[in-house]
Amino acid sequence: MSESSLLSAKQIVLFGAAGDLSKRKLFAALYQLFVADLLVDEVKIIGVARIELDDVSFQAFVKDNLNNFVADQIEADKVEEFIQLFSYVQLDFSDQAGFKTLAKALDANAYTLHYLATPPSIYGLIADGLKAHKLNNDFARVVMEKPIGHDLESSKVINDLVSRHFKESQIYRIDHYLGKETVLNLISLRFANSLFSTNWDHTCIDHVQITVAESVGIEGRWGFYDDTGQIRDMVQNHLLQILSLLAMEPPTDLSSENIRDEKLKVIKALRKIDRTNVHEKTVRGQYTKGHMNGQPVPGYTEEEGAVTDSTTESFVAIKAEIDNWRWAGVPFYMRTGKRMPCKHSEVVIHFKHQPHNIFDNSYSQLPANKLTIRLQPDEGVELTVMNKVPGITKELQIKETKLDLSFSDINDDSRVVDAYERLILSAINGNAGLFIRRDEVEASWEWIDSIKAAWDASNELPKGYAAGSWGPVSSIALIARDDRDWDE
Repeated sequence: MSESSLLSAKQIVLFGAAGDLSKRKLFAALYQLFVADLLVDEVKIIGVARIELDDVSFQAFVKDNLNNFVADQIEADKVEEFIQLFSYVQLDFSDQAGFKTLAKALDANAYTLHYLATPPSIYGLIADGLKAHKLNNDFARVVMEKPIGHDLESSKVINDLVSRHFKESQIYRIDHYLGKETVLNLISLRFANSLFSTNWDHTCIDHVQITVAESVGIEGRWGFYDDTGQIRDMVQNHLLQILSLLAMEPPTDLSSENIRDEKLKVIKALRKIDRTNVHEKTVRGQYTKGHMNGQPVPGYTEEEGAVTDSTTESFVAIKAEIDNWRWAGVPFYMRTGKRMPCKHSEVVIHFKHQPHNIFDNSYSQLPANKLTIRLQPDEGVELTVMNKVPGITKELQIKETKLDLSFSDINDDSRVVDAYERLILSAINGNAGLFIRRDEVEASWEWIDSIKAAWDASNELPKGYAAGSWGPVSSIALIARDDRDWDE
């Protein structure tokens, strides 16, 4: 037996097992790991929630949700074998005595992964209950779902409550974007290819664009979303994590701590945005009624349960700058919003123009090379280069050509692994490299809090944009002021 298998979790506890995340993502991810034979033999999976269920009814619940949410065709015999791994413990998280039942169901001396798929407000209660029954020993790991707080201070409170009973090395803070194939491929692209590693700085790169567009609106989450907004829901975690991987210095090796050290340096080097520059560096918007796929949709304040005078943003665009040698003078433009034309996430690295153009018969100015990293819906990498126009012509002519590396085209297995599969497997095996360290979370919140405070101080309302558009007109002006355009 390998050392990694000896350290692998043999017990997985899903707190919040009846919730939306478990139903949509966690059951499906664990099933795929099971089918791929990546779970240890005789693993136990224990669902924990407040609702009253027994083992058999919980197994039926898991099976129903696999049928609903596993995208691929599932094998009936595998499903029946898989659900036998599950048992259930009914538990009110505020009732510390109730953890005694859970303790009886677990082997205290076996590596155990506690997955907190619950609201962060009860992370502390769960940690207290685990501590009370000695389930926080060195064999235990805890996965914490975002959002971890709504600002720096609340983040510290939540982390402190869990850190009273678990060491930092036992805590795995999850951001599912870090499990995406293309996000992880950034490390390979940058550091395994001299083509990019020697040209990845201000001498060769003009600017970087990061877009995470969502076509959906609030979808019944008004209460949560209106208290959060797009900058807290998406920028503080997803976009800043992508930015830090794009911009970090080469780590000395692929160990989790070295990678996270380099990411932290990037976040700490972000130039502060405050009252003095918030208007020129950021745009916040809120969608109004419009059309999606030819159908009318309501505006943000017209959604079910909405507060009609809400000033919460559903769109954010930011011009971020990194104050270090590598990225001096290279802006990182980030934008994310709801009710945009399509679900679309990508990173575009714009290289600098050629200093001299000998192909002026084809272009008055040569287009710059672009490296596009598609995160969704079609994960892959695309490099735009200049190439000769085929055939015999009077003069040599060139045109833009795309070298497309779509994962679905080059992978013999047509199924693209879901981010949660990779992240859960990493947590099971004790590999923290794809998870976020506490100091990363707090550095991100510190940068975001300054922007949020500047917005609040200005009392300026978010700019309106029609549902189905790419955001407020002022977001176009944000990048146009620098004589650039968004990639759309």
